[in-house]
Amino acid sequence: MLAHELRNPLAPISAAADLMSLVPLDAARLKQTSQVISRQVRHMTSLVDDLLDVSRVTRGLVDIQRTTQDMQVVAANAIEQVRPIVEARGHRLVLDLSIAPPLVLGDQKRLVQILGNLLNNAAKYTPDGGIITLRTEVDAHTVTVRVQDNGIGIMPHVQQRVFDLFAQAERTPDRSQGGLGLGLALVKSLVELHGGTVHCHSDGPGKGSCFTVTLPRLHLVPAAPQPDATAPAPASPHGALQVLVVDDNADAANMLRLLLEASGYVVRVEHHPRAAVEQALRHPPDVAIVDIGLPDIDGNELARMLRARAETRGCMLVALTGYGQERDRQAALEAGFDHHMVKPANGEHLLDLLKQAAQAAR
Repeated sequence: MLAHELRNPLAPISAAADLMSLVPLDAARLKQTSQVISRQVRHMTSLVDDLLDVSRVTRGLVDIQRTTQDMQVVAANAIEQVRPIVEARGHRLVLDLSIAPPLVLGDQKRLVQILGNLLNNAAKYTPDGGIITLRTEVDAHTVTVRVQDNGIGIMPHVQQRVFDLFAQAERTPDRSQGGLGLGLALVKSLVELHGGTVHCHSDGPGKGSCFTVTLPRLHLVPAAPQPDATAPAPASPHGALQVLVVDDNADAANMLRLLLEASGYVVRVEHHPRAAVEQALRHPPDVAIVDIGLPDIDGNELARMLRARAETRGCMLVALTGYGQERDRQAALEAGFDHHMVKPANGEHLLDLLKQAAQAAR
């Protein structure tokens, strides 16, 4: 039980340690890597505390800290945990994210644990080179997250007991080596603690599996129509807010691009600051989201360059960085940034900033 639950946070810690020992890192990458290790160690420590009292978890006796959570952000954090095993097995991870923000009231760590377990299981039980799809859906009352794979599937009689504690003892030999015994029992208990449900479906051996988590949707505004209720951006690409993302971390930039595109924005991504300047002059953005720890030219210098050009002087500049001390915030604002955000980004806050920019641009 302990080994299964600790593999998720151990994977990024191990990958970060290998990176630090094998590749010379500049200060920005070293800081980013150490932050991943610290974040995952904190997560692992919490898991150890929970596993020492696993009976309380599975009986629904564990208190959860309920705050507003965006399931797109939760999904991004869960993907960070399972990315090493996904990449090692050559899987293709497909994201199909809802346009409407999938907001719920819940515990961020527990929600990441739910999706992390489901994604980890999908990666383990899908042959190399498989496809794993994470899909979010929103309706008037619920937020649904589906994790689907084209892996080895689950026999019909096993599906009836897939969420029972230690249920892997009744499975086929391919599924008997850990994983689904404790993990899915915890998933079910934690989902129910959030007032939701979880279901499993498979057409049988060799036909993949789909796990569906349904949670109550959180409404932050009254149901009555509001003047800006349709805002973040018009449907037409010509009227949508133009966003430039500059980050030399390809995974971080692409995840942010997916989130923003799912919210209706036109997004361009650059990994090098000089290429970002050229891109900004060709296609002046309404908003530029810029990492500070960039190669060659740091984000603060890039901000000064954008402010100095007539084509980009008026765009909103958002610093998105791992440097979070007060002096770092002041340096960013003095360089010309309008806002300073610390990684990992609060998706709801970032989308609010873009919504303000879209309204100002109209």
